[in-house]
Amino acid sequence: MSNQEAMRILALFRPGTNDERDPFFAEARQLAQSDPALKQWFKEHCATHLALRGIFQEIAIPPGLKEQIISERAIQRPFLQRYWGALLATAVVVAVLVSVQVNPWFAGAPPNNHEDYVRSMADLAQADYTMNLETNDPVQIRAYLAKNNAPADYALPTALQNAGTAGCAISVWQGHQVSMICFKTGRPLRPGSKSDLWLFVAKRAAVADAPAPGRVVFERAAPTITASWSDDSHTYLLAAVGDEALLKKYLP
Repeated sequence: MSNQEAMRILALFRPGTNDERDPFFAEARQLAQSDPALKQWFKEHCATHLALRGIFQEIAIPPGLKEQIISERAIQRPFLQRYWGALLATAVVVAVLVSVQVNPWFAGAPPNNHEDYVRSMADLAQADYTMNLETNDPVQIRAYLAKNNAPADYALPTALQNAGTAGCAISVWQGHQVSMICFKTGRPLRPGSKSDLWLFVAKRAAVADAPAPGRVVFERAAPTITASWSDDSHTYLLAAVGDEALLKKYLP
């Protein structure tokens, strides 16, 4: 199951219901535990549904509503005037809930712009992520990514080609697969970490306002420094804890 398929399934999940025991969601929920970005999306998805459920529960039923409906079925106008506020509040909540169900990426999805993409990927690099494949073989990394429909035809700068690899993972941005290739610079690694340099590769069309080809953009998402660039097919994001001088060693 791909991350995209899991997201479509989990968009139907209702926390706090029998869905938590439904085998239909089991595989997708298991995948969400191993992919940091999908895990965060699913967490926000559940939080949104719980918040909306709480809003519904807080809407007070007007006293005598049932009796009023029965006694005034033929007199619609006075009924609407009397309960217009409660009906309007309910309609607004229903509209929001419907929009969440219709568009799975509405719930918890950040805006599709380069700034938010950088922040999300930088956060992922510093998160307690799990690599889908651990290997120092770049050929195996490309093969794994291609098999799982993630960008694999990327062009690595010469310095990155010579850097030590640790493995890879697949994340999701706005419904698009993002390849995460993990490298080692040779610096001491923080406890529990297996890499300290990360390259994220997405299709260029997946990230709005990505840098134009030939331009490198540096941004800091503390404690991470990032460098972004694009070619005709992909947009690249290189991240590390350090400064611009460190990243410049590995840029095109």
